[in-house]
Formats: sequence, structure tokens, C-alpha cells
Amino acid sequence: MNGADTAWIMVATALVLFMTLPGLALFYGGLVRSRNVLSVFMHCYAVACLMSILWFIFGYSIAFGSGDSGVWGGLDKLALRGVTADSLAGTLPEVLFFAFQMTFAVITPALIVGAYVERVGFGFVLLFSGLWMLLCYAPVVHWVWGGGMLADGGIFGDTGVRDFAGGIVVHETAGLAALVLAIFLGPRRNQTTPPHNPGLVMIGAAMLWVGWFGFNGGSQLAADGGAAMALTVTHISAATASLTWAGWEMVKFGKASLVGLVTGTIAGLASITPASGFVGPLEALLIGAVAGVLCQEAVVLIRNRLKIDDTLDVFAVHGVGGIFGTVMIAVFGAGAWAAQLGSLAIVGVYTVAVTVGLVLVVRLVTPLRVDAETETNGLDLAVHGERAYDITS
Repeated sequence: MNGADTAWIMVATALVLFMTLPGLALFYGGLVRSRNVLSVFMHCYAVACLMSILWFIFGYSIAFGSGDSGVWGGLDKLALRGVTADSLAGTLPEVLFFAFQMTFAVITPALIVGAYVERVGFGFVLLFSGLWMLLCYAPVVHWVWGGGMLADGGIFGDTGVRDFAGGIVVHETAGLAALVLAIFLGPRRNQTTPPHNPGLVMIGAAMLWVGWFGFNGGSQLAADGGAAMALTVTHISAATASLTWAGWEMVKFGKASLVGLVTGTIAGLASITPASGFVGPLEALLIGAVAGVLCQEAVVLIRNRLKIDDTLDVFAVHGVGGIFGTVMIAVFGAGAWAAQLGSLAIVGVYTVAVTVGLVLVVRLVTPLRVDAETETNGLDLAVHGERAYDITS
């Protein structure tokens, strides 16, 4: 065990959990109507709790068990069986590696929350998220990070896919699942109400930015120069994408918005995530510069042209950003084109198939969408019996 590595990953684990609670919750909560803010908080918090338990019992073993099929890790580490305080994963205590990866399993289904807020049933959120994490996310983790079929020595030969911190594993899977759910749900009955609290959006985005240092820097799994470089390029991409998003708004509308500026931050962070261990500062500057415009135009395409109500633009920002960053690894020569594009295609098809199947099954058990009256009046009071604001906006 290396003490410095262990100390850093303990900090990184806390930072990644901080991304979901409270970062993502505040970011998403500020974007919805005031009568739905508590429901968003409830979704993020409950998902975090449920994913933690499911990752402990099943998910970690599926992702990082010793199975050699290339498809899943098996169940030999069910409920951390055989893992003690003395067990090692590289230079880290294995239980710390488990905890670090658990925070990724928490935030990935939590990202999907942004696609269905303001109209989804709470029971559906929990049942779908739990099954999706186990049947979609955990197997993909094994394929890419657990020595499975997309890793080195897998179906793409000696050089497997390069995905440092989750462009495919986290952002592509969550983005595509969000798009599928938005299509199944259909549009909200009221899509014209602006975000009720842009200030909360900014605070949440700032927390995500800080937490992302653990997300990307921690994925080095060591306290060394690679972690420092991952942290640095993460910051540069985020800062650049923030400005290019705002600048593109100025070109199109004559005004730059706070919500747009901080959404650009998230686009830059998502785009650099897969590449953060393979590129330097100049490449990060380029990735961020393109991401701010690319993801903004993806929002326009999904929302205005395709008329898909992915409420908080999960696919356009996270999905497109993660896919773009994964492709840029090959552009900069840090990964093989076949492995990068092939893995994107395989994971994309698998994610869509699993998500569609789960939606069809889960909605037989619990309603997918709340009734019209509940949606109109807001989910906070109708579903959870609480209200954040005494106003009708």
C-alpha cells in the first residue's frame, strides 16, 4: 500500500460524492420550476443511497470481479466477500477502490435524473435506476475498466479503448439512457417556464467543477504527476468551454446568460473526462473550445428541431460531450480509432437496448409518468408532501 496514493483517493472519493450531493442536486434543482425543486433533490438523494447499497451487494462484483468471460466480473465479490482492510487493489486498499468506484456508480444514474424531472413517478425512478445501474452501467464498467472485452487484449487486440474517467462508461451511457427516457415520457405540459433559480444552478455547477478534480484526477489512482495533469487539463477545458458557450450565445442572441455560462462548464468537464489522462493543456484548450459550441448546438438540435424534451439537456451536454472527448483521444493519437469508435458503437447499442427493455418492464410495475394534475401542481407537494416555496411560479 502507498500512503500518499491512499490519502489522495480518500479525498477524491469525497469529492466525487460531493458532485452528486449537493452539486448535481443544486444544479438540477435550480433549473426546474420552484414547485418541483424538492422532487429533484429527492431523486438525487434517494438514487445516491440506493446505488451505494446495490454497488456494495452486486455492482462491484459485476464490474470488478475475477470473472474471465470478458462480459461480466461474476459474483465472487458479492457484498465485498473476501475483501478486508488488508486487501489491495494496486497500491490502494481494495475497500477504498470499491468506495471510489461506488461514487461513480452513484453519479451516473443520478445524471439521468435531468431528463425526466417534473413529470416522472418516484417509484419508477428508484426501480429503473437500480436495475439500470446493475444491468447497464456495471457491465460496461467491466468491459472498459475491469479487464473486459473492450480493454487491452479484448476484441480490439492489444490496444483496447481509452477512457480515462468515463466518457463512455459514465457520460455516453447516462446521456443515451436520458434520451431514451425522454422519448418514452414525451414532453412536459409546460416547457416555457424558465429556471426558477439561476443562482442555485451556478452554485451547483461550481460544486461539480470542484468535485470533478476528484473525478478525473482520482482516476489516476495515484498521487503523482499524472493525477496533477488530469486535474489541470480538467480545469482548462471547463474554463474554456464556459467562455465559448457564453460567446456563442452572444453571437446568436446578443446576450450571454449565467445558466449558459455554467452549462458550458459542464460541457467542458464532460468532454475532457475520457481524455484527461491522455492529453496536455493545449489539447484540453481545444477540446473545451469546441465543446462549448458543439454541446450548445446539440441542445438546439434535440430540443428545437427533434422536439425531444430531455428536460435539462442530459444527452446534449453529457452524452455529446463524452462521445466527443472519446473521439478526440484518437484524433490526438492517444488511442486507436477502431477501439474508440467501435467501443462507442457497442456501448451505445447496448445502452439503448437495455434502457428500452427496462422502461417497458418497469412501467408494468410502477407508473412511468405522474398524472396531469400532479404534473401541473408540481411534484413536491403532491408526491412528497412538502413545499420549498410559498409561491406559484
